[in-house]
Amino acid sequence: MEVKASLNNLRINPRKVRLVANLIRGLDFEQAKNQLNFMIKRSSSPISKLLDSAAANAENNFNLIRSNLYIKEITVNEGRKLKRFKAKGFGRAMPIQKKTSHINVVFDERVPGLKQEVRSKKEEQKSEEAMDHNHEHKEEPKFKKEIKTESRQKQSDLFGGLKKRMFRRKSI
Repeated sequence: MEVKASLNNLRINPRKVRLVANLIRGLDFEQAKNQLNFMIKRSSSPISKLLDSAAANAENNFNLIRSNLYIKEITVNEGRKLKRFKAKGFGRAMPIQKKTSHINVVFDERVPGLKQEVRSKKEEQKSEEAMDHNHEHKEEPKFKKEIKTESRQKQSDLFGGLKKRMFRRKSI
């Protein structure tokens, strides 16, 4: 089953993005993520996020397993160009094209038919309630809570309200 995800208008030249895309084409999801983590190219982090998005689509929409996915296709197309001008000598203006990229990823399964167990919402709520019930019986010692509150008060006194004024201002 094919799973798709796309990233439009990435403000990096498509020629530079294709260098990264060609390296991960055909790899498993986990291998591609590892490859992108150690790559120094600027386009590696947006492609990594796109792979995460496609894997999340596969898990949530089709109940597929991440470790069973591989990159069947990855295409990098040219998006719209932002046209700008740069001043040159003798009053001339030279055009600059700031190029954008459209990236499309298609995942497929290595072993067809492997799916996660589908759990209903009622079962998930029951398991969460059971976990919450187990944690209720454990109590933290009271002295730890007192130490935490005292240290917070000391920090706020050190700055004398400077912190409140700094974070109250609106950033531009």
